[in-house]
Amino acid sequence: MENDPHVDTSKILYEPLQGEEGNDTGEISSNENVTPFAKAGFFSTMSFWWLNSLMKKGKTKILEDEDIPQLRQADQAQTWYLMYMEQMSKLNEKGSSNPPSMWSMIFSCHQKQILISGVFALIKVITVSTGPLLLKAFIEVAERKAAFAYEGYALTMALFLAKCLESLSERQWNFRTRLIGVQVRSMLSAAIYQKQLRLSNDAKMNHSPGEIVNYVTIDAYKLGEFPYWFHQIWTTSLQLCLALFVVYYSVGLATASALAAIILTVLASSPLAKLQHKYQTKLMEQQDTRLKAISEALANMKVLKLYAWETHFRKVIEASRKEELRSLSIVLFQRGCQMILFWSSPIVVSVVTFWSCYILGIPLYASNVFTFLASLRIVQEPVRLIPDVATMFIEAEVSLDRITKFLEAPELQNKHTRQKGNDLELNLSVFIRCAEISWDTDPSSKATLRSINLEVKPGDKVAICGELGSGKSTLLAAVLGEVPRVNGITAWIQTGTIRENILFGSTKDQVRYQEVLKRCSLLKDIDLLPFGDLTEIGERGVNLSGGQKQRVQLARALYRNADIYLLDDPFSAVDAHTATSLFNDYVMEALSEKTVLLVTHQVEFLPAFNSILLMSAGEILQAATYDELMASCQEFRELVDAHNDTVGSERNREYASVKTTTGVSKEEIQKTCIREQQTEASGDQLIKREERETGDTGLKPYIQYLSHRKGFLFCFLTVCLHFLFVVGQLIQNYFLAADIQNPYVSKVELFTIYSVIGFILAVLLLFRSFCLVRLGCDAAESISSTLVNSLFRAPMSFYDSTPLGRILSRVSSDLNTVDLDVAFKLAVSLGSTLNAYTSLGILAILTWPVLFLIIPMVYLCIAVQRYYFSTAKELIRISGTTKSSVVNHLAESIAGAMTIRAFGEEDRFFSHSLDLIDANASPYFHSFSANEWLIQCLEIPCALVLSASALAMTLFPLGASSSGFIGMALSYGLSLNVFLIISVQYQCFRAESIISVERLEQYMHLPSEAPEIIESSRPQSNWPTVGKVEIRNLKVRYQHNAPLVLRGISCVIEGGHKIGIVGRTGSGKTTLISTLFRLVEPTEGKIIIDGLDISTIGLHDLRAHFGIIPQDPTLFRGSVRYNLDPLSEHTDLQIWEVLEKCQLQEAIRQKDEGLNAKVAQDGSNWSVGQRQLFCLGRALLKRSRILVLDEATASIDNATDAILQKTIRTEFSDCTVITVAHRIPTVMDCTKVLAIRDGKLAEYDVPLNLMNKEGSLFGQLVKEYWSRSTNNGTY
Repeated sequence: MENDPHVDTSKILYEPLQGEEGNDTGEISSNENVTPFAKAGFFSTMSFWWLNSLMKKGKTKILEDEDIPQLRQADQAQTWYLMYMEQMSKLNEKGSSNPPSMWSMIFSCHQKQILISGVFALIKVITVSTGPLLLKAFIEVAERKAAFAYEGYALTMALFLAKCLESLSERQWNFRTRLIGVQVRSMLSAAIYQKQLRLSNDAKMNHSPGEIVNYVTIDAYKLGEFPYWFHQIWTTSLQLCLALFVVYYSVGLATASALAAIILTVLASSPLAKLQHKYQTKLMEQQDTRLKAISEALANMKVLKLYAWETHFRKVIEASRKEELRSLSIVLFQRGCQMILFWSSPIVVSVVTFWSCYILGIPLYASNVFTFLASLRIVQEPVRLIPDVATMFIEAEVSLDRITKFLEAPELQNKHTRQKGNDLELNLSVFIRCAEISWDTDPSSKATLRSINLEVKPGDKVAICGELGSGKSTLLAAVLGEVPRVNGITAWIQTGTIRENILFGSTKDQVRYQEVLKRCSLLKDIDLLPFGDLTEIGERGVNLSGGQKQRVQLARALYRNADIYLLDDPFSAVDAHTATSLFNDYVMEALSEKTVLLVTHQVEFLPAFNSILLMSAGEILQAATYDELMASCQEFRELVDAHNDTVGSERNREYASVKTTTGVSKEEIQKTCIREQQTEASGDQLIKREERETGDTGLKPYIQYLSHRKGFLFCFLTVCLHFLFVVGQLIQNYFLAADIQNPYVSKVELFTIYSVIGFILAVLLLFRSFCLVRLGCDAAESISSTLVNSLFRAPMSFYDSTPLGRILSRVSSDLNTVDLDVAFKLAVSLGSTLNAYTSLGILAILTWPVLFLIIPMVYLCIAVQRYYFSTAKELIRISGTTKSSVVNHLAESIAGAMTIRAFGEEDRFFSHSLDLIDANASPYFHSFSANEWLIQCLEIPCALVLSASALAMTLFPLGASSSGFIGMALSYGLSLNVFLIISVQYQCFRAESIISVERLEQYMHLPSEAPEIIESSRPQSNWPTVGKVEIRNLKVRYQHNAPLVLRGISCVIEGGHKIGIVGRTGSGKTTLISTLFRLVEPTEGKIIIDGLDISTIGLHDLRAHFGIIPQDPTLFRGSVRYNLDPLSEHTDLQIWEVLEKCQLQEAIRQKDEGLNAKVAQDGSNWSVGQRQLFCLGRALLKRSRILVLDEATASIDNATDAILQKTIRTEFSDCTVITVAHRIPTVMDCTKVLAIRDGKLAEYDVPLNLMNKEGSLFGQLVKEYWSRSTNNGTY
């Protein structure tokens, strides 16, 4: 793994005020709720009594997050991450040429815990091996062959103590290895989070956000499960050897045939293990592919709905899932074969051994036969566990390899940024000399920036301008010391309140805070929000307008009080008045003593700067003042002339002579924000707390799971087949017990019957496994299909109020649990429970006095289990919801990594991640601890029943007519605790895994949008033919009982007209567009297009007939061609023609791949302006009769904007074009302008008429823009 040698440039670029950092050490203060395990003594630790307080609380109330005790310091993620770093440092110091193995690092961190748990594992193996020997002794006592008078009592006490010691040692073994697993999981989760903050651009191209989420939710969790299985690697071999010793003690030389049968059984699992490794690796890769596709689709669901692409992207995901299900079916088949080996291995070994004894002439009696069969129970466990251990090792190896590759991926190296050294550099804020900077680390790749020389003095204001894609944003990234994937004009907003987004971890200073809000023109916005600055803003700021998001990000930077400010076109998303206000109040006044590098397309601001950098094709053409550039640089003059041509249009010149109000009314400025996705003023925030089921849901989740496809049928068949298997075993053992010492039944006849029954049992196992695999595969396919359909049909309000991490947690880890675990854990829990009650029944029949113990024991077991489940289910559910928080924080941090690094907030975000990891680990820790508590509570009564039964049968054989039945009863009795443990464990595992079904069900039946297609009301294929839009009394609200956002708008847009929609930030412009596309349905009123009420047709028919260039340009992972024409409806020639029209042809021809040139996730390897041009290209290809431009040219320069406006006027001359824009020249050539104020139609007329109208809103907006553009602002 690479170390992080780079200098912390955040200290160079952003120096926060001293004392403003929050206390994020992650340490638990003494008064907080720490787990009782931290202070538990030896007896309490061994008996798990320290859990009693939590179990009692869970019985009396529904547990909430705050009821779960925190982990002790020794188990927290911070502790183990520091240990991890220390061990990695030590291993690196050894100087090996190969990087240190992650396995060796994990083992070196946990040596002591592994050793202690190994001691308990050894004790358990030894004590379990004494069972068959004690059984033989009991049978001999029953046959009156006791060595001394009180041998029966001594054996009873020895059996009871052995079982108790076995229980205590196994519980501590399991508990301690699982605790190691929690520590490993937390350590790796922390390491993955820290790594993604430092990941280089190339590495991010190879590790998508979806894959990184998988590393935490699946791979780290699998590695967390592995320590539980680690000791099985050697205990299975030891237990097998001890069992063979007992077998030899029972049947002598026939042990050789038993050993051969065991070896063949184990060898049979070898090809299964190879198959497992191959397809487990393939399955993980396919899961990554699916998660990439679904995470990208979910993150951009609004765009998919606007373009009517949901069906296409859903089919892409379903195709990926189909490939994944093929691998899943093979993995499940392999698991089914392992189950066959587990249940059939004692049958095969016993049949072979009995026939060997017959051939070799070894006498068989009840004592040695049932001692042998009891020892096979010991053999059965290693035979079962060897494939399981191999499976877990394979899965852990695959997961560790994936995590290791990620942790060894290249990191950002701040080779362009360092501390200032010589005297010349000390006098400069920014100093770059002869820099060649590339996005790609490949030496053969073309540099993005070439021959960059830059010197900026403290306090200077430097503007950076140039044509689209010239390298302006990349230069700012270079100053930061990185060329990131996510950069540019797009504002990063974190889920949380506005205040949290502005403070960004700093301590609140009320005076400074209010000043920042004022400078960023946010005071009035916040006053009109229902919760003020405590209003929660959704993921990516979904409930803020583009301008509001930019101003929140500006406020975040200003509050930090840095020395250098890098601003990437922050005025593109705001109207003219707000832009002028921000420039004057923010850049020129608030940052008057700061060094500012500002990328901008607003040429009108340039005269105020100390220096201007003119960039082209990755080079700085010239750096000088405005006047010097105007005098000496032709390219700069062309840039300014293009702007002047735009603002100096005929209509603007006419307006210059029109007498209007000279300023903007106070009322107008105050009404800057009607939030477009209003939450209820009564107290509901946009982001809701994650829902979870509470209490005992009974059979509901199981019915939900089995209701998919033929689930009930295959579950019924599985249970019936296992019941027949258990009955067959009883019959098989009954014949053996009854006739083993019967002189009238020959051994050939007895062993033939035994073998035939064994063969029938194997056939039953085969059919049972087939039914189980079908059950798992069918449920996995049906659930995933229903889930994806539900998510894609959900309205946008769901995505606005649900963080992406919550959804990703379900489509990754929860779906993975349903795929691999639910069916098998359900089957094993039912099967082992049936076996446990069969063993109790045998004991009760053969020793009826023991019923006085069995009946209260069964009642006690049921009562204890109910007591346990009231707490355990809530722990499991809380573990699921807290896992979503971990995923959501990780996903947000990946998206905002550049901002986090720029503000030097890596430590705070990492500390918060550690807190979330601990909050997720704590309920899981207490959950498996409660599991061990339950098993230990049940094993002691079982040991008591077994001991009492043994004593009763040997001293007072009331129900046993022969030693054969005594041996049969005791062999079943010895396996009682084994089946009971498996039953209880798998009931807990089943309850844990079924929670994933509950969580998936929450998102499988979401409220749906209107139908995509209504067959009885489909429009003509060429609809709309005219493009006439009638809006009648349109009223819109986003939630029930929320205030209206649009308040009765009525107007008519004639076909072929060009309509401009204007209004101040947050006035309702985008809401009107959303209603046109039915992303939100009207509360009242209707929209009629060419005589057709759009509410009467399907959503796909509606949206597919419209064209749109959205406000937030979105590209998808793939090629240029795929991003322009994902449905493959156009030829390459048509695409090239469109690229030429939207000014992208040259940029794409420079790439060797042409139309197959790579587009990274979110289009991050293209500038924001270029992404917007891609969206224009889609519209040109689609040629819709109605085209909507939602501030589509906000991120491109004036010259390009002018060309594009001309292209749109030419290409869509006969189409209805509806344009939402902040740039007034964009709408000056429109047929009419529709002005919106506070959600109402303020005015609707020809632009010139509105400009001549006294008090016109549009007139005020034009006045502001003209004032700013002619440089009349007070810079």
